[in-house]
Amino acid sequence: MEYTLEDKYKLIKEELLSSNSKNPIDIFKFITSKDYINIHGPEHHFLDGAIFLTAYKNAGGNIDLMKSLDLLADRTIKMPGAMCGYWGVCGSVTSIGAALSIINQTTPLSSSDYYKDNMEYTSAVISVMSEIGGPRCCKRNAFISLSYITKFVKEKYGIEMEENEIHCNHSQKNKQCLGLKCPFFKS
Repeated sequence: MEYTLEDKYKLIKEELLSSNSKNPIDIFKFITSKDYINIHGPEHHFLDGAIFLTAYKNAGGNIDLMKSLDLLADRTIKMPGAMCGYWGVCGSVTSIGAALSIINQTTPLSSSDYYKDNMEYTSAVISVMSEIGGPRCCKRNAFISLSYITKFVKEKYGIEMEENEIHCNHSQKNKQCLGLKCPFFKS
């Protein structure tokens, strides 16, 4: 079956609204096992931030999840595919950065520490991604983004999401997998 990006967003939202997990990696692995999620693709521009919002809410974060997911969808549907290669910024990082701005209600005119927090998070994650290099891997970059945001919100906001060791279960499907150069590769 062919899915539009809007179809994928709707299916992702349905899954997330029924989740009670505080572990973003577990949620990610569950949803990426679905047939409507490609190995690479712009659905990650919504998926990764939406997973963060869900785990954050389930861990005690004070947000209206449905409203937050809708706002995130409005923002991320505008992001084109292949941002990593063509724009120099990963869609996973921008997705979670957008989710942080929703949580903290930051805007381009904000002068609070939350504005700085968003930049601190995204720049740290982009730096790690740059050390690994390419080619693209939406799964690897999601693992990096989600593991960093888990530590970030615990340190900054006292929200403790669950985390566990990450082993990729997508390597065999990814023709561009880095293998042993990837920190999440499982041989």
